[in-house]
Amino acid sequence: MKVLMINGSPRADGNTSVALEEMKKTFEKEGVECEILHIGNKAIRGCIACTSCYKTGKCVFDDEVNAAAAKFEECDGFVIASPVYYANANATLIAFLDRLFYSTHFDKRMKVGASVVVARRGGLSATYDELNKYFGISGMPIAAGQYWNCVHGAAKGEAKDDAEGLQGMRTLAKNMTFLMKSIALGKEKYSLPEKEAPQRTNFIR
Repeated sequence: MKVLMINGSPRADGNTSVALEEMKKTFEKEGVECEILHIGNKAIRGCIACTSCYKTGKCVFDDEVNAAAAKFEECDGFVIASPVYYANANATLIAFLDRLFYSTHFDKRMKVGASVVVARRGGLSATYDELNKYFGISGMPIAAGQYWNCVHGAAKGEAKDDAEGLQGMRTLAKNMTFLMKSIALGKEKYSLPEKEAPQRTNFIR
Protein backbone atom coordinates (compact mmCIF):
# COMPACT_ATOMS: atom_id res chain seq x y z
CA MET A 1 0.00 0.00 0.00
CA LYS A 2 1.20 3.49 -0.88
CA VAL A 3 -0.11 6.86 0.26
CA LEU A 4 0.84 10.19 -1.27
CA MET A 5 0.37 13.19 1.01
CA ILE A 6 0.35 16.80 -0.22
CA ASN A 7 1.33 19.58 2.18
CA GLY A 8 -0.26 22.75 0.81
CA SER A 9 1.13 25.05 3.49
CA PRO A 10 3.84 27.58 2.62
CA ARG A 11 5.54 26.54 5.87
CA ALA A 12 7.25 23.18 5.52
CA ASP A 13 7.37 22.63 9.29
CA GLY A 14 4.21 24.42 10.39
CA ASN A 15 0.98 23.10 11.88
CA THR A 16 -0.15 21.42 8.65
CA SER A 17 3.07 19.42 8.77
CA VAL A 18 2.31 18.42 12.37
CA ALA A 19 -1.01 16.92 11.24
CA LEU A 20 0.54 15.04 8.31
CA GLU A 21 3.44 13.70 10.35
CA GLU A 22 0.97 12.29 12.88
CA MET A 23 -0.77 10.45 10.04
CA LYS A 24 2.53 9.30 8.58
CA LYS A 25 3.61 7.69 11.86
CA THR A 26 0.32 5.77 11.97
CA PHE A 27 0.57 4.69 8.33
CA GLU A 28 4.06 3.37 8.89
CA LYS A 29 2.92 1.40 11.93
CA GLU A 30 0.22 -0.12 9.70
CA GLY A 31 2.83 -1.10 7.09
CA VAL A 32 1.80 1.54 4.56
CA GLU A 33 4.48 3.30 2.50
CA CYS A 34 4.06 7.06 2.76
CA GLU A 35 5.52 10.11 1.02
CA ILE A 36 4.86 13.78 1.79
CA LEU A 37 5.25 16.35 -0.99
CA HIS A 38 5.57 19.96 0.15
CA ILE A 39 4.19 22.21 -2.59
CA GLY A 40 2.74 25.16 -0.67
CA ASN A 41 5.82 27.36 -1.16
CA LYS A 42 6.29 26.61 -4.88
CA ALA A 43 5.61 28.93 -7.81
CA ILE A 44 2.70 26.99 -9.31
CA ARG A 45 0.43 28.77 -11.76
CA GLY A 46 -3.20 27.87 -12.38
CA CYS A 47 -4.72 25.89 -15.25
CA ILE A 48 -5.23 27.89 -18.47
CA ALA A 49 -7.65 25.35 -20.05
CA CYS A 50 -5.38 24.86 -23.08
CA THR A 51 -6.26 21.10 -23.22
CA SER A 52 -2.66 20.34 -24.26
CA CYS A 53 -2.66 17.49 -21.74
CA TYR A 54 -5.17 15.60 -23.90
CA LYS A 55 -2.56 15.45 -26.66
CA THR A 56 0.62 14.98 -24.64
CA GLY A 57 -0.59 13.20 -21.51
CA LYS A 58 0.93 15.83 -19.22
CA CYS A 59 0.45 19.46 -18.25
CA VAL A 60 1.95 22.08 -20.55
CA PHE A 61 3.65 23.68 -17.52
CA ASP A 62 6.40 21.24 -16.57
CA ASP A 63 6.69 21.73 -12.83
CA GLU A 64 5.72 19.98 -9.57
CA VAL A 65 2.39 18.92 -11.09
CA ASN A 66 3.99 16.66 -13.70
CA ALA A 67 6.51 15.42 -11.15
CA ALA A 68 3.66 14.37 -8.83
CA ALA A 69 1.52 12.78 -11.55
CA ALA A 70 3.36 9.43 -11.65
CA LYS A 71 3.30 9.20 -7.86
CA PHE A 72 -0.43 9.92 -7.89
CA GLU A 73 -1.04 7.14 -10.41
CA GLU A 74 0.88 4.61 -8.33
CA CYS A 75 -0.65 5.42 -4.94
CA ASP A 76 -3.56 3.67 -3.24
CA GLY A 77 -4.40 6.65 -1.05
CA PHE A 78 -4.12 10.41 -1.52
CA VAL A 79 -4.15 12.97 1.30
CA ILE A 80 -4.53 16.71 0.70
CA ALA A 81 -3.70 19.04 3.61
CA SER A 82 -4.06 22.82 3.74
CA PRO A 83 -4.11 25.73 6.13
CA VAL A 84 -7.26 27.84 6.00
CA TYR A 85 -7.15 31.20 4.22
CA TYR A 86 -10.42 33.16 4.25
CA ALA A 87 -12.39 29.90 4.66
CA ASN A 88 -10.57 28.43 1.65
CA ALA A 89 -7.49 26.36 0.91
CA ASN A 90 -4.15 27.91 0.04
CA ALA A 91 -4.35 29.24 -3.56
CA THR A 92 -1.09 27.53 -4.54
CA LEU A 93 -2.54 24.19 -3.49
CA ILE A 94 -5.72 24.76 -5.48
CA ALA A 95 -3.70 25.64 -8.60
CA PHE A 96 -1.71 22.43 -8.09
CA LEU A 97 -4.81 20.27 -7.61
CA ASP A 98 -6.73 21.77 -10.55
CA ARG A 99 -3.90 20.97 -12.91
CA LEU A 100 -3.02 17.60 -11.35
CA PHE A 101 -6.54 16.21 -11.52
CA TYR A 102 -7.28 17.68 -14.95
CA SER A 103 -4.05 16.68 -16.69
CA THR A 104 -3.87 13.09 -15.37
CA HIS A 105 -6.17 10.88 -17.40
CA PHE A 106 -5.59 7.56 -15.65
CA ASP A 107 -8.48 5.89 -13.83
CA LYS A 108 -8.63 7.32 -10.31
CA ARG A 109 -11.61 5.24 -9.19
CA MET A 110 -11.21 3.53 -5.83
CA LYS A 111 -8.07 5.38 -4.81
CA VAL A 112 -8.92 6.47 -1.27
CA GLY A 113 -8.89 10.23 -0.72
CA ALA A 114 -8.78 12.28 2.46
CA SER A 115 -8.51 15.99 3.15
CA VAL A 116 -7.04 17.61 6.24
CA VAL A 117 -7.47 21.26 7.22
CA VAL A 118 -5.68 23.38 9.79
CA ALA A 119 -6.71 26.73 11.24
CA ARG A 120 -6.41 28.96 14.25
CA ARG A 121 -10.17 29.01 14.72
CA GLY A 122 -12.71 29.03 11.86
CA GLY A 123 -13.25 28.29 8.17
CA LEU A 124 -12.35 24.63 8.57
CA SER A 125 -15.51 22.96 7.33
CA ALA A 126 -15.74 25.16 4.22
CA THR A 127 -12.16 24.31 3.29
CA TYR A 128 -12.75 20.63 4.06
CA ASP A 129 -15.72 20.60 1.65
CA GLU A 130 -13.68 22.40 -1.01
CA LEU A 131 -10.90 19.80 -0.97
CA ASN A 132 -13.20 16.78 -0.91
CA LYS A 133 -14.75 17.81 -4.23
CA TYR A 134 -11.61 16.69 -6.08
CA PHE A 135 -12.23 13.16 -4.86
CA GLY A 136 -15.96 13.11 -5.54
CA ILE A 137 -15.62 14.09 -9.20
CA SER A 138 -12.95 11.40 -9.69
CA GLY A 139 -14.78 8.38 -8.27
CA MET A 140 -12.47 8.25 -5.26
CA PRO A 141 -13.95 7.03 -1.94
CA ILE A 142 -13.52 9.67 0.75
CA ALA A 143 -12.10 8.50 4.05
CA ALA A 144 -13.48 9.84 7.31
CA GLY A 145 -11.93 9.97 10.74
CA GLN A 146 -13.77 10.56 14.01
CA TYR A 147 -14.74 14.16 13.22
CA TRP A 148 -14.15 16.50 10.30
CA ASN A 149 -10.45 16.03 9.63
CA CYS A 150 -9.09 19.16 11.25
CA VAL A 151 -6.38 20.34 13.61
CA HIS A 152 -6.20 23.69 15.37
CA GLY A 153 -3.13 25.82 15.83
CA ALA A 154 -1.94 29.37 15.18
CA ALA A 155 1.69 29.75 16.27
CA LYS A 156 4.21 27.37 14.75
CA GLY A 157 3.97 23.95 16.39
CA GLU A 158 0.86 24.83 18.39
CA ALA A 159 -1.07 22.00 16.73
CA LYS A 160 0.99 19.57 18.82
CA ASP A 161 -1.20 20.63 21.76
CA ASP A 162 -4.46 19.78 19.99
CA ALA A 163 -4.91 16.29 21.47
CA GLU A 164 -8.31 15.74 19.86
CA GLY A 165 -7.11 16.90 16.45
CA LEU A 166 -4.06 14.62 16.51
CA GLN A 167 -6.17 11.70 17.64
CA GLY A 168 -8.36 12.42 14.63
CA MET A 169 -5.31 12.21 12.36
CA ARG A 170 -4.39 8.80 13.76
CA THR A 171 -7.95 7.58 13.38
CA LEU A 172 -8.09 8.88 9.82
CA ALA A 173 -4.87 7.07 8.88
CA LYS A 174 -6.17 3.81 10.38
CA ASN A 175 -9.50 4.16 8.57
CA MET A 176 -7.73 4.92 5.29
CA THR A 177 -5.54 1.85 5.71
CA PHE A 178 -8.60 -0.33 6.30
CA LEU A 179 -10.35 1.09 3.23
CA MET A 180 -7.31 0.70 0.97
CA LYS A 181 -6.79 -2.91 2.03
CA SER A 182 -10.49 -3.71 1.70
CA ILE A 183 -10.63 -2.18 -1.77
CA ALA A 184 -7.53 -4.13 -2.82
CA LEU A 185 -9.24 -7.36 -1.76
CA GLY A 186 -12.43 -6.35 -3.53
CA LYS A 187 -10.59 -5.54 -6.76
CA GLU A 188 -8.83 -8.90 -6.58
CA LYS A 189 -12.09 -10.80 -6.15
CA TYR A 190 -14.58 -8.72 -8.12
CA SER A 191 -12.49 -6.24 -10.20
CA LEU A 192 -13.54 -2.61 -10.61
CA PRO A 193 -17.16 -1.82 -11.51
CA GLU A 194 -17.81 -1.75 -15.24
CA LYS A 195 -17.29 1.77 -16.52
CA GLU A 196 -19.77 3.20 -18.99
CA ALA A 197 -18.78 5.52 -21.81
CA PRO A 198 -19.22 9.09 -20.55
CA GLN A 199 -22.44 10.92 -21.38
CA ARG A 200 -21.85 14.66 -21.50
CA THR A 201 -24.79 17.05 -21.67
CA ASN A 202 -24.66 20.82 -21.57
CA PHE A 203 -27.19 23.17 -20.04
CA ILE A 204 -27.13 25.35 -23.14
CA ARG A 205 -27.60 23.68 -26.53
